[in-house]
Amino acid sequence: MATKLTPMIHVPDVRAAADWYVALGFALIGYNPTCSDTEVWDWAALRLGPTGLMFNLGGQSSEAPRREVDLYIDTDALDVLWSRLRDRAEIVEPPHATEYGRREFIIRDLNRFWITFGQPVAR
Repeated sequence: MATKLTPMIHVPDVRAAADWYVALGFALIGYNPTCSDTEVWDWAALRLGPTGLMFNLGGQSSEAPRREVDLYIDTDALDVLWSRLRDRAEIVEPPHATEYGRREFIIRDLNRFWITFGQPVAR
């Protein structure tokens, strides 16, 4: 029986993606340099609380308004995260209430993937 899901996203520069997410507060928990160049990574794993994320070399850059996958991160500290991230990332949507009982904000990472941070609204 599965116990968790950890997305692996293919990106053009694994090290740059890992560094960007570490600057947001993720912890780097593992990486693999390529055989030909120890400065170039072909894989990295990160964690933010119970949330895991992996990057793998081979993705393409994109100018699309939205990529193939979005990340959605549940939090119990939306306002704290907003204060920390609002000047570090491209804002897609600032904090707002949704019709489905959550507060959310959306940022875009360096590879143009959307990351939504969401918190339930007390009822």
